[in-house]
Amino acid sequence: MNERLMEFLLRDEVTKLSGVKKQVYEFIVNEEDYLASKADTVDHFMRLLVKHSPPRLAARHFNMPYGEIIRFMHEIEEELNERLEERCKKVKWMDYTEKSQQTFEEYHRKLFLFVN
Repeated sequence: MNERLMEFLLRDEVTKLSGVKKQVYEFIVNEEDYLASKADTVDHFMRLLVKHSPPRLAARHFNMPYGEIIRFMHEIEEELNERLEERCKKVKWMDYTEKSQQTFEEYHRKLFLFVN
């Protein structure tokens, strides 16, 4: 499936998480993204993850034991994966590329897909 579509669906599912789940997930992902933006290479990113462990920061921030944060994050990721799988089963691809050639020429012949 299209990577951008999957990112869109994931972001949408994250917005539907309950309060604490959403806060913990976004906290950790934002910390990981921040570290990724600072890293020069994959190895550098991995070292930053070890040194500045986003789950440890989350454990301190949310006043939870480290092991509980790890378990909670796995639970959240599992829930998101299940939701994404369900949505992917329901996605119906409709390719309108050839439907209206004049309209598509105006848009530089891009591929248009509507997701329901």
